[in-house]
Amino acid sequence: MDLSSLTGHIEDLLTACGEDPEREGLKRTPERYLKSLEFFTSGYQKDPQEIAKRGLFHNPVEDMILVRNVEFYSLCEHHMVPFYGVVHVGYIPNEKIIGLSKIPRIVEVFARRFQVQERMTRQIAEALETALAPKGVGVVVKAHHLCMMMRGVQKQSSFTVSSSMLGCFRDLKTREEFLAHIHSPGPV
Repeated sequence: MDLSSLTGHIEDLLTACGEDPEREGLKRTPERYLKSLEFFTSGYQKDPQEIAKRGLFHNPVEDMILVRNVEFYSLCEHHMVPFYGVVHVGYIPNEKIIGLSKIPRIVEVFARRFQVQERMTRQIAEALETALAPKGVGVVVKAHHLCMMMRGVQKQSSFTVSSSMLGCFRDLKTREEFLAHIHSPGPV
């Protein structure tokens, strides 16, 4: 993706806000901003199934596997302002497991797009379900939204929790085990 043709538009935006795009601190801001935006939206160029495919292994394990506190940063599609937090992902295999590092990579694919938290949560769960065909998948996302903190209602302590439970994670007992693991103390 090449956004360099938008440099003039960013200069116009700075001018419209009352700034001088030629002043020392802002001279290279349009290029820096566009380079950042390319990174922040790099998930559009990645396929979660290609990432998953490189980390699948046949294994008869039938117990829950959980990766907690995967940090993420995304951009709210409504205001183009960041939201950030952690993702917890659990699944129960059905003959296949996935390399643990692939789960945060899949989270990044969806976080590095213009997003809403609710959709991102579901996309992560569905991508793992497609890649693994597990007995079930659970995803919980906890996030702070700067669009609520910096503007609008301006509530700095608020955060949003969303979840997606697929397959056996819809069963109350499995769901409770997953949520208990999320809230248990971490490693020493």
